[in-house]
Amino acid sequence: MTTSVREGTAEPSFTRSSNYVQTLARGLDVIRAFDRERPEMSLSEIAERVGLARAVVRRLLMTLEYLGFVGRRDRMFFLTPRTLELGYRYLAALDLPELAQPLMRALADEVDESCSMSVLDGRDIVYVQRIPVRKVMALTLTVGARLPAYAASMGRVLLAGRDDAEVEAWLKGKRFPALTPFTLSEPAAILREVRKVREQGFAYTEQEMEIGLCSVAVPVRDGTGAVIAALNVGMPYRDGARERMMQVVLPAVRITAAAIAQAWGAAHPASRGNGRPSR
Repeated sequence: MTTSVREGTAEPSFTRSSNYVQTLARGLDVIRAFDRERPEMSLSEIAERVGLARAVVRRLLMTLEYLGFVGRRDRMFFLTPRTLELGYRYLAALDLPELAQPLMRALADEVDESCSMSVLDGRDIVYVQRIPVRKVMALTLTVGARLPAYAASMGRVLLAGRDDAEVEAWLKGKRFPALTPFTLSEPAAILREVRKVREQGFAYTEQEMEIGLCSVAVPVRDGTGAVIAALNVGMPYRDGARERMMQVVLPAVRITAAAIAQAWGAAHPASRGNGRPSR
């Protein structure tokens, strides 16, 4: 049985329209097939992962190799550093991470903990800025890193920026594995928590993503109140961690998020607040 890596974010009806470019979608599927667990794959492995015929995948790989996005070593294919251009062009157009960097640095220095900013992309949050103070997770978190949104404080903040109908559609028909014994993994429980986050204006997670880690996150909003990113501080979980998060860290994170929003508004006075930073 084949397994496609496509998120299926487009409406099914659009994929049947004359505006849908199937070859482009398939090429992106091939690029997204590679990940930390599969940095190199054979033609057969890629074809199985994306659910396409070997002949189709072969043509896509040859094109991507010609364009410099894919390399080949014997019969194994891998992504080249040129694929980073796609992400960096997005960040350059976004410019929010650049505006936020000095303010996040000041926050990290103030609370002496790592600080991150992310946006929602499909099922995941994607880190667009990070100021590390110390390593708090087993995973190495850098710009471009992805984490499952349902278990992350920033993910819940970003979901809370959407209405219930959107969140329910996001949850529908999906499995949410428990990453630790503390992870909220039932869709109904996740929805209740997202509603709570929307009401209180912040998300706090405790050992849901990884044992020994807690995190607090708040939204970064544009001038109309639309959530354009999430800002968080993560720290090791220990006795008194929750109290420190609520009493010391959360107020500082809120002040920084407001300062980032103000800087964004000054740089983008015509922002329409469509849920994404305007370009």
